[in-house]
Amino acid sequence: MTLASTVRQAAERFGDRAAVVAGAGWPVTYAELHRLSDEVAAVLEARHGIGEGDLVALVLPSSPDYVVAYAALAKLGAITAGVNPRATAHERNAVLAEAQPTLIIAADDMASDLPADVPVASAVMATGPDDLLSSLRGAAPSTAVPVLDPDPDRLVTVVFTSGTTGQPKGAMFAEAELAAVTRADLGVAADDWGGGGPMLAGTECAHVGLMTKLPTYLRLGATVFLLDRWRASGVLRLIHDQRMATVGGVAPQLALLLRQPEFDQLDLSCVKAIVMGGSASSPTLVREARRRFGAAYSIRWSSTESGGIGLGTAFDADDEEAFHTVGRPRGDTQVKVCDPDAPGVAAAEGEVGELYLRSSTMMRGYWRNPAATAEAFVDGWLRTGDLASIGADGLIRLAGRAKEMFIRGGYNVYPMEVEAVLATHPAVSDVVVVPRPDPVMGELGVAVVVPVDPAAPPTLEALRAHGAERLAAYKLPEALRIVGEIPLTPMQKQDRRALAAHEREAPTHE
Repeated sequence: MTLASTVRQAAERFGDRAAVVAGAGWPVTYAELHRLSDEVAAVLEARHGIGEGDLVALVLPSSPDYVVAYAALAKLGAITAGVNPRATAHERNAVLAEAQPTLIIAADDMASDLPADVPVASAVMATGPDDLLSSLRGAAPSTAVPVLDPDPDRLVTVVFTSGTTGQPKGAMFAEAELAAVTRADLGVAADDWGGGGPMLAGTECAHVGLMTKLPTYLRLGATVFLLDRWRASGVLRLIHDQRMATVGGVAPQLALLLRQPEFDQLDLSCVKAIVMGGSASSPTLVREARRRFGAAYSIRWSSTESGGIGLGTAFDADDEEAFHTVGRPRGDTQVKVCDPDAPGVAAAEGEVGELYLRSSTMMRGYWRNPAATAEAFVDGWLRTGDLASIGADGLIRLAGRAKEMFIRGGYNVYPMEVEAVLATHPAVSDVVVVPRPDPVMGELGVAVVVPVDPAAPPTLEALRAHGAERLAAYKLPEALRIVGEIPLTPMQKQDRRALAAHEREAPTHE
């Protein structure tokens, strides 16, 4: 089943049920999503000549306008590439330069400083369904938008990486991959419809979370609440008011929810499951969230390139799995660990190496970048760039990104391995380990810590003593920086580059 046919069938099944709800609170029903996307598709085809295989970039906030535009383009067989609305003009144009779109659909307040050589369709953001993408809608089309023949190899979306580690790259996904994501998410119920309820979109629409999983949400008949901006107090109230059964997002967001003064005054007994990805969940965070929400917790690991499907801990995991691993493969995902210096060659059991995966949900390659595609795959396996080990229990333990590894006195140090241990200290709420240049050792580790109690932060000596039983001496941090929060990238991941830059550039150190 294609994304376009899913939109049509969902309209027939769920009709006046709200499909998406804007940050301001107004809904777009399943029937309206189908009708409005038909109208937009007709104008894009007639006025802008958009058709099968054309790539259109969406420079839009995370709003119903974005979802309608995505559905319209899918009906035309066009390819959607979203641009993170939180990106700077420089970052946005780097994505557009890589995408080379046929057309850009941009919110009127985001349409400045766009490439001059690409046509731009400007849109005033809607205040309700009636004026949604009004500049891209004419009269209702006299005939329905023609239904394209099903083609599992037809590209649907190109999802761009955040670009925080270099030039952004666009992961390509076709109808087959989106269908595989739906199967992985719904499991044995992949042929069923319904069973949804209120859900929160914890990330921007341009993120892989919506771009590959929109068919899943439509099949469920879910009502997806979109946010103009993620704010902890508003999200907590929304969970309470809508009686949401699942809290999803990235770990730093969950930490902010738990800090809200009104948390204990609200009835959050509706929450039965917590699903967190994007960045590491510390043992302290998992323990506190399970206790205060009274809900099961699953840590998820995936990537843009994997289609948003990868690994996960079980909801009923024991403490070892829940606190120190990212669980086991989900869906039909297969994993292996290879020698970082010998691509494709398996590492010894239990040794740290580069994590490879293979699944029906992973990308087809990078848009217009055959060299990067060739580097990303080895014999059909996707190189994740993450360092990990697989234990005899089959659980995967991450050790960090290959490019984040630093060398202290000739020894390799993997930050996530150190963080996993330091995060179990009772005074640590969150921790990131980054390298600091050193004239003698080359590099040494700095623990950047968010304390549980700002008035009683842990000392460096206490952290080193805590880690000494599980970590070699050269892995232990040799400096400590206490912060109020860990900075995040526009994609809501820990901004390790900013933290490492601080250590390289600061004239004096704490």
